[in-house]
Amino acid sequence: MLLFGLSWVIVEHRKIKIQHILFIGIFFRLLLIDLLPWMSQDYFRFIWDGRLLLKGINPYLSTPLQHISKGSFLVNNALELFEGMGNLNAKHYTNYPPMSQFGYWLATIFGNHSILVSVITMRTLLIAADIGTFFAGIKLLKLLKLPAKNIGYYFLNPFVIIELIGNLHFEALMVFFLVVSLYFILKKQWVLGGVLFGLAVNVKLLPLLLTPIFARFFLKQPLQSYHSIQSFFLNEWKSILKYLLFVCLVLGINILLFTPFITPKLISNYGSSVSLWFNSFEFNASFYYIARWIGYQITGWNVIAITGKLLPAVAVLGIFLISIFRKNEKVEVLIPSLLFGFTLYLLSSTTVHPWYLAIPLALACFTNYKFLWVWTIVIIFSYNAYSDPNHWEENLWWVGLEYCFVFLSILSNNSFINTHKDTTNQ
Repeated sequence: MLLFGLSWVIVEHRKIKIQHILFIGIFFRLLLIDLLPWMSQDYFRFIWDGRLLLKGINPYLSTPLQHISKGSFLVNNALELFEGMGNLNAKHYTNYPPMSQFGYWLATIFGNHSILVSVITMRTLLIAADIGTFFAGIKLLKLLKLPAKNIGYYFLNPFVIIELIGNLHFEALMVFFLVVSLYFILKKQWVLGGVLFGLAVNVKLLPLLLTPIFARFFLKQPLQSYHSIQSFFLNEWKSILKYLLFVCLVLGINILLFTPFITPKLISNYGSSVSLWFNSFEFNASFYYIARWIGYQITGWNVIAITGKLLPAVAVLGIFLISIFRKNEKVEVLIPSLLFGFTLYLLSSTTVHPWYLAIPLALACFTNYKFLWVWTIVIIFSYNAYSDPNHWEENLWWVGLEYCFVFLSILSNNSFINTHKDTTNQ
């Protein structure tokens, strides 16, 4: 809490220059350079996948448990990595896309015999990505005519430094590609923007949810200026084609990068891993926990098989409505729409790990909305589930307290949450 307060004071202080934010952010990241992650086991799986790749083995086709149970120690430190990642991770197929796998492979090139060297390599890559986000974010803020120091809400955020850099979550790389892609998209260089957006999706798939919101941005004239469907298509068919090509470019980049790994088994394995997030896993949810409680009252059992599919469908519908009814052809409306769309997805999810907030936090820096900054503070309450090392259990009072702060900050009209009055008739 003290670090969050300090970061806010630094960013808001009128005598602080943008260079100071850069140097302070780099300093705190470098403090962590040689530390093993302390609040995540995922890095063990990252290293395992990277070492399989270095041996020319497709990491999507097998689980660590399958190898270890057969006494097959294919990679260096195999038993240590297996025990470190935990049984839950070890028994499932990897769901990390190829751009993330590239980072794991790179870490293995430098640290094939050392877990610590692999960690340092990955952390160096993520620090470089954050520095790239810093400079790209400044250019995007200038384009939007917003204060350059807004990037400090991301770059100095203790959540970002601890979760992404400290715990080695590759959302840092994804955010870099996302911010750079937004800059080029807003500059109307949509081909380069589409390639970079595709790379962001190929680090973590979640940005793909946002592609419908760009549809109106490609239009030559506001949607409300057309009085018939016929006149709309006659005047905007080139814009529609351009948007469809943008989406195809994003999808094509991902198909291209997945191509070296594609087999019928990969599609089955990857699909089964992704479906776990909707049908099995539960953590730090909001609307889902309410729906689960209602389901218990009606049926007497956990209805995740139903709500796990229904709530994402509601989120997709909400994003679709945002795509149609908000005036996303305006730059000052587009990025808030992206923020609202992804926030809706998180509020509808069955699983919300802290590092999932990286995308909306980055987007919030390019708006006047600050509720994500509040969420990055209170999401630390979710770690209460791990307070007993021998028994994982969520305390829903802590989860409820977290979301009370989140919803209050979203609904508040206080200048702390929304620093400038919205006058864009959104």
